Amino acid sequence: MTSRKHYQAYCLDLDGTIYRGTEAVEGAVDFVKRLQQRGIEPFFITNNASMTQQQLQDKMAGFGIAAKKERIMSSAIAAAKYIKRWYPKKTVYTVGSHGLDQALLQEGLERVEEQAGIVLMGLDRNVTYDKLATACLEIRKGAIFLSTNQDLAFPSEQGFLPGNGAFTTMVAASTDRVPVFIGKPEIHMLEAIQHESGFEKSEMVMIGDNYDTDIQAGIRFGIDTIHVNTGVSSTDYVLKKEHPPSFTIENLGFWEL
Repeated sequence: MTSRKHYQAYCLDLDGTIYRGTEAVEGAVDFVKRLQQRGIEPFFITNNASMTQQQLQDKMAGFGIAAKKERIMSSAIAAAKYIKRWYPKKTVYTVGSHGLDQALLQEGLERVEEQAGIVLMGLDRNVTYDKLATACLEIRKGAIFLSTNQDLAFPSEQGFLPGNGAFTTMVAASTDRVPVFIGKPEIHMLEAIQHESGFEKSEMVMIGDNYDTDIQAGIRFGIDTIHVNTGVSSTDYVLKKEHPPSFTIENLGFWEL
């Protein structure tokens, strides 16, 4: 095991760090339980904007993880909090799914079908030409352009499918507008956690398998990072980077508390 530093806010990526599809990642469930036994409730952070907090909580419960709902931060939830904090009086037109709708409702934000102050895009498996056309028209009329994440593709049983970033790129190309992305590698999810919980950056750590999203988010936010060799980026790959993670471990079972 590796023990180098203790933190108060452990920010854990989900896919590739806690689970892979329908299976838990080695060492992940025990790590969360060890944190909780020490009185530390971790934060769970995902770029997935299609699932609600309840759905993500239920999924983790299936692996034996008792996650607190308020500690689950998806890019949809972070986007809603971002709007509530910086644009509380603006209405929102969305391209997205139930997870995005639920996040906006939770923050008391008003959704509209026209004359929107903000256009917010998330993954929508039922996307249509009309939805994308409306997004373009609203942006051209002056709406602020936000997107939950810039993931161009995501894995499925069939292979890699188009992600929200692909549809966002299409709207950005049509309108000649660059959106503000909320999800990793941007810092907005970590910033929301710090803003609401009051942790010092020295007390926070970002843990994940993907250097280009998880680790980059932590580096950009200015907190420590732990890379786990359980998903997208290999240890060899991340150690060659100009800005490597603070720590690298095989899996979460190797981090001693």
